[in-house]
Amino acid sequence: MGFPVTLPLPLSARQKRSVAVLLLIMFAAALTEGFGLLLLVPMLAALGEPGGVQNPVTDALVALGIPLSLPWLLSLFVMLVLLRAILVHMRLIQAYRFEVSLVDGLRDRAWRAVLNSNWRNLSTMRQSDSASLLITNIDRIGYGINRVLNTVAIMVTLAGVGLAALAISPSLALSSALIGAAVLLAYRGLRRRATRQGEELTRAYEDVYARLHEGLGALRVIKSFGKEEDAAQSGASAFAGLRTTQFAYMRDAGMAQVLLQAIGALLLALLVWLSIAHWGAGAIQILPLVALFARALPLLGALQQGWQEWAHARPAIAATMAMIETAESEAEPICGPGVVAPPLAESLVLEGVSVCFESRDRAALDSIELALPARSITAISGPSGAGKSTLADILGGLIAPDSGAVRVDGVPLDGGLWRSWRERVTYVQQEPILFTGTVRENLCWAVPAAQDDHLRDVLDRASATFVHDLPQGLDTRIGEGGQLLSGGERQRLVLARALLRDPALLILDEASSALDAENEASVASAVAALRDRITIVIIGHRGVLGELATRRIRLENGRIVAENL
Repeated sequence: MGFPVTLPLPLSARQKRSVAVLLLIMFAAALTEGFGLLLLVPMLAALGEPGGVQNPVTDALVALGIPLSLPWLLSLFVMLVLLRAILVHMRLIQAYRFEVSLVDGLRDRAWRAVLNSNWRNLSTMRQSDSASLLITNIDRIGYGINRVLNTVAIMVTLAGVGLAALAISPSLALSSALIGAAVLLAYRGLRRRATRQGEELTRAYEDVYARLHEGLGALRVIKSFGKEEDAAQSGASAFAGLRTTQFAYMRDAGMAQVLLQAIGALLLALLVWLSIAHWGAGAIQILPLVALFARALPLLGALQQGWQEWAHARPAIAATMAMIETAESEAEPICGPGVVAPPLAESLVLEGVSVCFESRDRAALDSIELALPARSITAISGPSGAGKSTLADILGGLIAPDSGAVRVDGVPLDGGLWRSWRERVTYVQQEPILFTGTVRENLCWAVPAAQDDHLRDVLDRASATFVHDLPQGLDTRIGEGGQLLSGGERQRLVLARALLRDPALLILDEASSALDAENEASVASAVAALRDRITIVIIGHRGVLGELATRRIRLENGRIVAENL
């Protein structure tokens, strides 16, 4: 399960230095607390307790030249309390900075791993699982790191208290330490159960995210079918499972604290009785030891709780690191400096291209031979599952074939050339993807440095002149996902953004299948204006847009079954 100070996460050199500074502050704070508690001995001596002046603590103060008068001792005590308060404040600030650095770095690494993973891996990942991991899991990791740091601070403080007790009564201090270790050992089964509960919590959060993600994406369908109550019950069921898991952990943690406090108090009373009745300890020893043990008991409880909370959070780290390692192992080759794909001045050729997916019994594409002349318009049709979208992904450079080759102007695409080729390709899918913001922000997302005259030009070419009539023109806000625009307006705005990149290849994947006749005609008019300027591939169209094609290809079962030149 792992000791609570074990942190199975990669640390940078700067983070390691931060940990070293944090440990130094912890040790300094523990020493001030331990020494402050030890001052109880000379204080009692100063009050006239017999035999106190012979205690090693008072001897040490005398050796340091510190008077044993009560005013001096109280002043020293106040200074130690103030110093410890400052050190604890410094520890909290340093711990928070370390926690933020580690969590933000992990979230950034996870997000970059997802973004840079190849499309095959991304297409198998559930978006809701990724969202759950990037948000909730990593927040749980942050809480776990906080618990680890707090646990380390408690252990160091306990060590300081233990050293103080050792200076007063070695036999009693060692007996107490052994009892504390035995108590922690007895709770190991509870910590294992906390780990299992942490795994269940990860699955519960994934279920919540999945149901909410599906529900939010299907609101129109839910309302049209009158299934609001069913959707509400589904969400409530997911949250009920989450709360059940959380409550089980809270119940175990609470009972553990009750038992530990009760057992600790009983043992403390027993030790005090043995010290007085059988070991001959006097008030000069008993009173400071009682104070030390009273301080140590809640620290022991906090140590057990922190260890248990770490065990509960640890599965979130395992799940996060597993996803990161999987995504990074599937990372696309980096496009090195000077690696530039050909401009598609002659042709785009597929030679014996085959693509297989683990979830399918047969190949998605099987030995495809295809040549697309530059500045041509090609329509690719076929039944559902024929391989049209996979072929579009190959042509657009999203995935590489399992066998065969893809050549642009005779140059084979491999390694970093795939990324470079994608910079020359623009993909427009059936569902237009826009972002919250203005028209200008959505267009300039593709080309940040685009000027207004260039923006107006691509809007005209995409038959998106409606933008000029909007209240604030290019600076009109379009709502989340462009919801303030009609479906046809969104699609034409997406087409304008695609043209802003001045692509060599434009792929229209069912780009007008959801549009009415008027909007489809507008999109078709924009595409017709691009004839003889760029290479265009139209996926799955039989209407006005498909009629623009100069050649037609039909796919069935991953094979080309017809080609009309």
